[in-house]
Amino acid sequence: MHNEGFQRMQASYLIVGGSSDIALILAQRLIDEGHSVTLLARDEGRCSSLADQGAHVVQGDALDAEVVLKAVVLAKENGGGSLSGVAHLVGSLLIRPPHAVKLDAFNEVIHTNLSSAFLTLSTACKTMLRSGGGRLVFTSSVAATLGLVNHEAIAAAKGGIESMVRTAASTYSQRGIRVNAVAPGLTETRLAEQILKSDAMKEAAVGKIPLKRINQPEEIASTMHWLLCHAPDNLTGQVFHLDGGMSKMLG
Repeated sequence: MHNEGFQRMQASYLIVGGSSDIALILAQRLIDEGHSVTLLARDEGRCSSLADQGAHVVQGDALDAEVVLKAVVLAKENGGGSLSGVAHLVGSLLIRPPHAVKLDAFNEVIHTNLSSAFLTLSTACKTMLRSGGGRLVFTSSVAATLGLVNHEAIAAAKGGIESMVRTAASTYSQRGIRVNAVAPGLTETRLAEQILKSDAMKEAAVGKIPLKRINQPEEIASTMHWLLCHAPDNLTGQVFHLDGGMSKMLG
């Protein structure tokens, strides 16, 4: 038990998309447990309180290969030569019917969500393969499972992430790397503000959720924290549906 506690204290984690609401909560939990935390964030200012507590912040875009590599290398160095886990929390939202979406806008959703996830996966795995493995957690959406009106672009992007997670879990299953995802429903974050901006829109959205409530960001962060730090070693290739039952049963 003593050795396990020591190992946890030495663990190093990287959060890509580190200035998102959920990422900030996740990072705080990891710091509170004594872990080393590195954040790749576009909005460095939102991470200032975490930096004051010892978090390392790399400012930049998650689609920039050099920036992602810099963050991975820094996290590895902070972990004494190993990277224990990576959470990918980069996302965007486009709710519009296909006939009203130009290809450039569709591609932007794909790149922001899926391409950045692949870049994180490929870069992190190169390091994890050399240091004995690690854990990766990606962010999907209920839209990847359930057909939601006007969600074609984000459904394509998040569906790609779920397929990538399953395949990567298989690819690295014998190399000590575990790959999973969370798929939240509507969550009270900055990203969801356009959906929650009016009482009517909020009521309509909640009406589709069996639990009749919106996710809190702490719920998503706690699940990602568990997957990174405490889930059993035999758990890989899974998607955790944090949607109040929306993808599995009628509201």
